[in-house]
Amino acid sequence: MAAFLRHSLALLLTLSAAGLVQAQPTSDGLTRQYDRCMDQSEGVTQAMVECMGQEYDIQDARLNAAYRQLRANLTDSRATQLRDVQRLWIQWRDANCGFYNDPEGGTLARVLANECMVTTTAQRAAELEQWMQY
Repeated sequence: MAAFLRHSLALLLTLSAAGLVQAQPTSDGLTRQYDRCMDQSEGVTQAMVECMGQEYDIQDARLNAAYRQLRANLTDSRATQLRDVQRLWIQWRDANCGFYNDPEGGTLARVLANECMVTTTAQRAAELEQWMQY
């Protein structure tokens, strides 16, 4: 598994450097700042992790704002249900993304775990924002 992860990162970095991997579109909910930061990281693990940390903070704030706004517009019983679901979702996200951080996976495992936290949080924020439209 560790060899696969290292090979996958090397391939991704090579394709990215060659311009064959494009930045994720903003329709995925991630910021343009994140795309630029990742491009400027040039595949350096620490720089990538720092980009992910900054984007996670943005997405986590977005998630919390959507959660608070949605919860404020629900009946008490639905607000309680949302709270319980959100707590379970956080447990799932942390466990799922933690699984990516394979102790034998080297630096790629750390990158994958952090990317999981960023994208999963952005997806959940978008889901809660969508619920506000109903």
